[in-house]
Amino acid sequence: MNDLVSYEPATGAELWRGQSGDADIEVTAAREAWPKWASMALKDRLERVRGFASRVRADSDKFADLIARETGKPLWEARTEVESVVAKVDFSVKAYAERTSQRRIDGKPGTRNALRHKPHGVLAVLGPYNFPAHLPNGHIVPALIAGNAVVFKPSEKTPATGELLAEYFRKAGVPEGVVRILQGGPETGKALSSHPGIDGLLFTGSSQTGLALNKQFAGRPDKILTLEMGGNNPIIAWDTKDIHSAAVMVIQSAFTTTGQRCTAARRLIVKDELYDPLVSEVKRLADRLVIGEPHGDPAPFMGPLIDNDAADMLTEAFVAIMSHGGKPIKHMARPVEGRPFVTPGIIDVTDMVERADFELFGPLLQVVRVPDFERAIDEANNTRFGLSASLLGGSAQQYDEFWANSRAGIVNWNAPTNGASSAAPFGGIGLSGNHRPSAYYAADYCAYPVVSSENEMPRAMIGIGLKEDEFGSASEQSEEIVSSVKAAQNS
Repeated sequence: MNDLVSYEPATGAELWRGQSGDADIEVTAAREAWPKWASMALKDRLERVRGFASRVRADSDKFADLIARETGKPLWEARTEVESVVAKVDFSVKAYAERTSQRRIDGKPGTRNALRHKPHGVLAVLGPYNFPAHLPNGHIVPALIAGNAVVFKPSEKTPATGELLAEYFRKAGVPEGVVRILQGGPETGKALSSHPGIDGLLFTGSSQTGLALNKQFAGRPDKILTLEMGGNNPIIAWDTKDIHSAAVMVIQSAFTTTGQRCTAARRLIVKDELYDPLVSEVKRLADRLVIGEPHGDPAPFMGPLIDNDAADMLTEAFVAIMSHGGKPIKHMARPVEGRPFVTPGIIDVTDMVERADFELFGPLLQVVRVPDFERAIDEANNTRFGLSASLLGGSAQQYDEFWANSRAGIVNWNAPTNGASSAAPFGGIGLSGNHRPSAYYAADYCAYPVVSSENEMPRAMIGIGLKEDEFGSASEQSEEIVSSVKAAQNS
């Protein structure tokens, strides 16, 4: 086993040190614990999951502080993440009851027809670093409610948050074997995803890893696979008199969480006549953003990126775009030597012959100016991704046109591209997901439907297509069978 170390992005201080785990050990433990958990009454599973929410709520300050220090996100934002972890339980309970509960369905008269849902068994959960508690929790809680056991591998960049999340489940009475934590890097993740003892994998992360998992699971239709990946999300700015509000929504979309959200706006598509006033206001606001460590005073809008590798990649991408024809509007800079802080970058790519269709995971906004609304929609759809898209301004008719033609799982009007509700499904198409949205619809992939046709006694006949034999015709035999059944019931 190798040492695993987590450092605070803002300071470089060591935060956590531990050992990489063993996938065999963790999956075996989960398989042993799963049958008892699956057979437990639903009310008892719900009691423990609700206890988890209470534990997190009571410890919210400590949990938020850890998330802020390990990810670098501002403390105010870490607190909203903890609130989302707590709220996820009630949303998941409601979703289970609405989407996967036991119910009667229509069928033949005299026959009881039922729809029930069964858990898959042991589900692996691979978590990301940008929301190291909220996003894996969005898989874990509905999986537990449905009766699955879970082996959770946090990102190797946020192991401390993952460890504390798992501890809250144990403290709430969820059996230790039912939620297992597997620490480690990419090789550990590969060992878990390929382990024959898992019944499915619930993934949140990059499209590159998601594509590899999709290929890996292509020959295993018996195992559930959910892919929640990234986006190259467009935000269209059209006719609006409120330039300031539109600019604020662009800033919120592109630079919240230092741009480390899968729903962050990567491309601003703006009408020619609106370009100068809107882009000027966006730049003015971006210049005013406070960038600092999580507990800074005044509170920062943005913290650092997760590490120096991510910061190097992003600043190099900005230079590469500029060298291929992009025109800088606001240069990206590294204000703190040796630390992964970056300032927001804004660059006009209208005249670029070819634009790379990648998710640049950070505060880098590419601007494209267009002459008409049809071109704006075409430009918004000019991506292999399809997670989130927003329209700022425009008429109701234009929004209807945008909604109907936009290739995305989240389509907003006069709202940011990010900040999706847990009371709704969350997912995308293309390189953004595999048509298994999470959040409210996570219940759908945490259990599979079983349809039953049920009678107290077997009773059947073949009414046509039989030759007569020594016992008479089929209809005569049928009458004898019915008489025998009635006699048995009366006795």
